[in-house]
Amino acid sequence: MIRYALSCEAGHAFESWFPSSESYDDQLARGLVACPVCASPKVAKQLMAPALGRRGNRGGLPAPAEAPPAAPAPEPVRLMSEPERQLRAMIRELHEHVARTSDHVGDRFAEEARKMHYGEAEQRAIHGEASLAEARALLEEGIAVQPLPSLPDERN
Repeated sequence: MIRYALSCEAGHAFESWFPSSESYDDQLARGLVACPVCASPKVAKQLMAPALGRRGNRGGLPAPAEAPPAAPAPEPVRLMSEPERQLRAMIRELHEHVARTSDHVGDRFAEEARKMHYGEAEQRAIHGEASLAEARALLEEGIAVQPLPSLPDERN
């Protein structure tokens, strides 16, 4: 495993582990690596010293006589502000409410919404998945739809 020091375009610094450097490159290219603070996918490696284990002096540089003094503990990093935590809690609560009070129709959402709109099916609360094109078509037909906001941590 390789630990990389990373930062996003906004300057947020964070670390992440990868099975190999090729895995990091692949995940970055596919947009799977994102800043945990702002969710920006524009991430770059930062300069860092390698962590090497010591097993005595094997013809390399001599081992230091004593360990360097310990650095002071870094300030704790706040990844989310309190208003952002509250907003995320409200969005989670909204998702839970929708799941409890409506029928999940999966990828048949557009089809079911049309059936109800044109009187071919009983009116009821539903939720599911629809592409952007399907949602636009429903709106153009006068069928009210509303996307649910997602949380960044649900996409990772």
